[in-house]
Amino acid sequence: MNAESDGHALFAGQLGFGFDDAAPIAPAPVPVRTRKGRIVPPAPASEPLTPEAMALVLERHADYRVLRRLPVVTQFAHQPAGPVTRVLILDTETTGLDPSRDRIMELALLRVDVDNATGLPVGKVEVYDGLEDPGMPIPREVQDLTGISDAMVRGHKLDEPRVLTMLAESDLVIAHNADFDRPFVEARLAQFAQFSWACSFADLDWKKEGRGSAKLTLLALELGWFYDAHRAEMDCHALLAVLASALPLSGQTGLGQLLSVAARPSYRLQATAAPFDAKDLLKARGYRWDGAHKVWHTRLGDEAQLQAECEWLKVTVYAHRPASIQVECFDAGNRYSLRPGRVESRAL
Repeated sequence: MNAESDGHALFAGQLGFGFDDAAPIAPAPVPVRTRKGRIVPPAPASEPLTPEAMALVLERHADYRVLRRLPVVTQFAHQPAGPVTRVLILDTETTGLDPSRDRIMELALLRVDVDNATGLPVGKVEVYDGLEDPGMPIPREVQDLTGISDAMVRGHKLDEPRVLTMLAESDLVIAHNADFDRPFVEARLAQFAQFSWACSFADLDWKKEGRGSAKLTLLALELGWFYDAHRAEMDCHALLAVLASALPLSGQTGLGQLLSVAARPSYRLQATAAPFDAKDLLKARGYRWDGAHKVWHTRLGDEAQLQAECEWLKVTVYAHRPASIQVECFDAGNRYSLRPGRVESRAL
């Protein structure tokens, strides 16, 4: 044992959290004689602390924060107060980032009903997770990230009838970064293009809700959970757990908000011919540069946001000069797909 590991062992022993070590042999308790000569029998030996008991002790201390493995829930006890929406939570693992060239190698689905009134999941969660041989070698960096090897997928194929049955019985598909997943699954099964989609990454304002990041692993950590990421089924369970939790400021669940978002049109606004000296203003406001079309653009969640953004552009970017911008309107049927929305020009 080197000096560093010896120090770690001493530290663990001092804390008494060596979960995998053999329990130390404590000296046998002895009777105590009081000053008046009375013999007090020893207190019974306490039961050894379980890991959960240790975690509860640490949680009561201001200097510690405890993370637990994310629970996999397949049955929710909540009873709906009225109508429900059946959602299909989806995640893919793919050979790369380009849906025109790369292929799906794992697809996971969770189908669950959501109470429209409360945004809470209800009843049974149906689970599907399938591997598929992509017909091409899996890049080494993808194997390292996901743990999925060529040998694991060789000869496997998605259960298409089951996937399509789960899809047909759903009202809304939800993915965390639907911009990525939707083109892949539509290329694999065209029926996915016929359904409404929502994106838990882009359609929820995580920063406004007080979250430090929209990354799924970090959202789970903020709720006190860790999990084995980059496998499709566990990513789906993590997303369901995060979306079923109440958001810090609004008090709504993420599921409840996504049901509302999916029912509204959204917009992609292009700041056509914006002055070059406005680039820092646009970037600071969250616009992205589209190098192919040489234009700054942003996404907006509803008509009120679009109107407010047009006014901001008119005053701040175009300085009341005549200008015409391009607005692309999406609904849940084509949002996050590769298909274009309805395009119109608006004069500022």
